Amino acid sequence: MARGAGPRVGLLGGSFNPAHAGHRRISLFAARALGLDEVWWLVSPGNPLKPAKGMAPLNARLKAAQAIARRAPIRATAIEREFGTRYTIETVRALCQRYPKRHFVWMMGADNLAQFDRWKGWRDIARTLPIAVIARPGYDGAALASPAMAWLRRFRVPASSFKTAGEWRVPALVMLRFDPDPTSATAIRRDEPDWAAHYATAAPRDAITHRIVSAEDSPPR
Repeated sequence: MARGAGPRVGLLGGSFNPAHAGHRRISLFAARALGLDEVWWLVSPGNPLKPAKGMAPLNARLKAAQAIARRAPIRATAIEREFGTRYTIETVRALCQRYPKRHFVWMMGADNLAQFDRWKGWRDIARTLPIAVIARPGYDGAALASPAMAWLRRFRVPASSFKTAGEWRVPALVMLRFDPDPTSATAIRRDEPDWAAHYATAAPRDAITHRIVSAEDSPPR
């Protein structure tokens, strides 16, 4: 993947149920460490590895994510709903096809690396775009011992050389460490079970597709 003149974009996928300051902090940290121009938060309509129960409507999650991302080089999008993709490999391919001049990096926490081998086509994801893994308390051991790490370990590159490289080669794995943020979506939902009610009638405009996302856009439960 040649760097070229196109922008470098980090992709952070998830349910964002809800988005919080921790998401913002790791995104800004990764952008600095990797030399990214911006980060896209891919607010998923539904995660195949997570139960639908307790998942707030898509419009509420997108609106809350946009509020957290304000005044930062972060754009929250529900583009997966438009693509009709269910798995990350499908989304990655669709993004690379639609935006060929952008150079994407897949970003994920160490907790996701620990189960990355359960993702459909995970090796194909690694062969399509670089992967940056951000340390997360309590998951480092499982991530380093995971089947995915056993395969990816040979492709590790330092963040400093990745940032300054004139060309991105794949597969490539960058491990990032910084002071962890204790914020969690689980804790937010526990402390404020009705957080999504604040955004129940929201109809935000998608930052990437520019289409309106309403309550009707949420997948059936």
